[in-house]
Amino acid sequence: MKVLGVESSCDETGVALVEAGAEGVPKLLAQALHSQIDMHQAYGGVVPELASRDHIRRVLPLTGHVLAEAGCALQGIDVVAYTRGPGLAGALLVGAGVACSLAAALGKPVVGVHHLEGHLLSPFLSVDPPEFPFVALLVSGGHTQLMRVDDVGSYELLGETIDDAAGEAFDKSAKMLGLGYPGGPALARLAEFGSADAFELPRPLLHSGNLDFSFAGLKTAVRTQALKFGSNVCEQDKAHLAASTQQAIVEVLVKKSLAALKQTGLKRLVVAGGVGANARLREQLNSACVKRGAKVHYPELALCTDNGAMIALAAAMRLQRGLAQPRREYGFNVQPRWDLSTV
Repeated sequence: MKVLGVESSCDETGVALVEAGAEGVPKLLAQALHSQIDMHQAYGGVVPELASRDHIRRVLPLTGHVLAEAGCALQGIDVVAYTRGPGLAGALLVGAGVACSLAAALGKPVVGVHHLEGHLLSPFLSVDPPEFPFVALLVSGGHTQLMRVDDVGSYELLGETIDDAAGEAFDKSAKMLGLGYPGGPALARLAEFGSADAFELPRPLLHSGNLDFSFAGLKTAVRTQALKFGSNVCEQDKAHLAASTQQAIVEVLVKKSLAALKQTGLKRLVVAGGVGANARLREQLNSACVKRGAKVHYPELALCTDNGAMIALAAAMRLQRGLAQPRREYGFNVQPRWDLSTV
C-alpha cells in the first residue's frame, strides 16, 4: 500500500510517499518540502493569505518531484492523505482540495489526518523508532501537551499549556530581543554565546503539582528585562537573556516530562514538534532520562517541523489498524481547531 501525504497546515508545503504492509512500521520512499520562511520574514510572522497562495503554487510540483524520486507513477498511489486540521483554515483548504481532487481523478480513496497525530507518530520514521506505550511531549509554536500514548488512536491528555505554547514563548521572546523570524532558532543560536543563569526568570507552574504548562508569565518577564536594556543594549546582554530564556523554557519542559513518566510508570518518552529540534532541550532530556532509566525518542531533525512524511505515516498506521476508513467520497471540510483526544 502506497500512501501519498500532503501537509499544508501553516507555512510549509510538504508532500511524501510511504509504503506500508499489513503490519510493521511504514517505510518512507520519498519526500519534498518547501518552507515559506523567506517570504514571511519581511512581516515578522506568518501571513495566512500569503501562505495559502504559496501552497497553491508549490503542492503539485512537489508531488511530481516525490513521485519521480520514488519511481512511482500516479496510478501507483493507493491512498491520498492530507492534513485536515488543526491549522490555518485557508492553508488547510489548499491541501485538502488538491488531495481530494487528485484522489478523485485517480479513482483512489482519500484519508484526512490530524496534524498533531502526524507529529506524535513521526519518530517511528527515525532510525530508532519507539514502541508503545509511551509518554509524548508535543511541543511546537502552537501546542504544548503531554499525552499517554498506548497505541495509534489511543491517547490520554495528561497536561497542556493554559496560555502560550513553548514555541510561541521562544518566538515572541526572540522578537523582543530584535531577532529575526523564525524566532525560536534565532534565539537558540544567540543563547550559545550567553549564560543560562545570568537573569532570574520565572518557571511558571513548575511546582503546581499537575502536568499543565504556562509560558505567558515568562514572556512578560522577558519583555520587562528587554525594556530595561533600552536602546543601547550590548549583544552580550542580549545573549545572556536569550540563554536564560531558553533555559527557563527547557527546564519546565524537562521537569514536567519526567513527572509524566513518574505518574504513568512508563519508561519511554517521545518528543515531537518543532521545539523538539532544540539542542539544549535534547541534551537535558537525554541526561535526565538516562539518570532515571528511561529512554527518549525524537524524530529525525528534518521531520521535526511540519512535513508530508508524518501525514502519510499517520494515515498508513491508521489504515493498518483499521482505524481509518479510506473513502471515495471527495467532498471535504477542514478543522482549524481539532482536539487530538477526539480522533
